[in-house]
Amino acid sequence: MVTPPSSIREQIIRTAERLFAERGVDGVSLRQIGVEAGNGNNSAVQYHFGSKARLVQAIFEYRLPYLHQRRRTLVALRRPADLRSWVECYVLPVLELGEHGAGRYLGFVAMLQRHGHLSFPEMLRRPGQEGVADGMDEEHLESAQQFRERMGLYMTHVPEPLRTHRIAQSMTFGVHAGAERELVRAGGGDVLPFAVHVVDLIDGLTAFLGAPVSPAALTALEGAEFGGSAWPLVP
Repeated sequence: MVTPPSSIREQIIRTAERLFAERGVDGVSLRQIGVEAGNGNNSAVQYHFGSKARLVQAIFEYRLPYLHQRRRTLVALRRPADLRSWVECYVLPVLELGEHGAGRYLGFVAMLQRHGHLSFPEMLRRPGQEGVADGMDEEHLESAQQFRERMGLYMTHVPEPLRTHRIAQSMTFGVHAGAERELVRAGGGDVLPFAVHVVDLIDGLTAFLGAPVSPAALTALEGAEFGGSAWPLVP
């Protein structure tokens, strides 16, 4: 079976994903992306996407359908009834995409998080600029929130805002762990077998989420000012 050639638009998206993962959103120009994508037209990226923020949106739109479908399938098959199962249904598709997606999606997301471009819902929004959240798939945003709510049902022993903070931190850690693996694999380095990596990571995330809250943490929480939570998006 011969794999059909990708469209110019898809070539640009996959190239941008890789370059953003390697250099950050601010470290590469639209022209450089066009050149790397093998397009001789210097204005090709501008023509297809219009702006860098819209290109970032397009990468998510390119990847999210798989994540949606895979998560729905896992929930239907496994009928999660505990914290670990919900963590697995949410995190596994992201890790699979990093392993089998022939791209740098996890590195791309990790880079956006590292540079403060992925807080929910003000993703990549700066004064006078459009934000990545503009046009972001509402279904995905709602689905991500539903997963977090399901996890929270098994963490009632963790008071807010610690519960919200733990979930946000665990999802961020999962992405960065997968991105590190993605980077090592891209460089030809040795990594654990994927099945071992997944099980160990999910075990660790579940343990962190379900850990008891220490008296020291409760004491520190008393009187602490809290202005609300900015969810780090983990698409």
